[in-house]
Amino acid sequence: MGFQSVLSMAHQLAAARLQPGDTAIDATAGTGADTLFLALACGRKGQIFSFDVQNEALTLTEQRLAKEDHIKQAKVTLIHRSHADMKEAVPAEYHGRIGAVMFNLGYLPAEGADPSLITEPASTIAALEAAMELLRPRGIITAVLYPGHAGGGDEAAAVQEWAAALPQTAGQSLIYRQLQKASAPYLIAIEKK
Repeated sequence: MGFQSVLSMAHQLAAARLQPGDTAIDATAGTGADTLFLALACGRKGQIFSFDVQNEALTLTEQRLAKEDHIKQAKVTLIHRSHADMKEAVPAEYHGRIGAVMFNLGYLPAEGADPSLITEPASTIAALEAAMELLRPRGIITAVLYPGHAGGGDEAAAVQEWAAALPQTAGQSLIYRQLQKASAPYLIAIEKK
């Protein structure tokens, strides 16, 4: 049996911290894979907030959710805003109660999507800071990084630097990465103290 993919590892880490009825955030909706995962993990009494700056991503996410059994899914709120705005966009009653925030950075991996429209280091770091404030103790952030595309290496380095500089009193961070291939996607996870 081989190692898990970075996406599978991100899901495993988030699943270990989520219970039915929990609230979670997909910071980058993309094609909806993480939103659906969170909606099922939090169950029909849960709440998911899913962000993207592209209408196409929110449409793809909505379509993915519609293909699954709605009875098993948390309520999903799709938000057409930057992940950097999550603190302002998520209602105050959820602040400090979020179980997981998932980031799948880079560009929208869909046919016809503009690959030059990518997540940027400045907004991603702002979103990570907001996520730390929104998380409950022992909540988790997962960030899947893609250093192999233009701009992806800079963003990955910025996220890694941010996670490494996080005070241990605030949280602990880890990397899950294939060491022999520098351009391979990898995962950084942060657990809030």
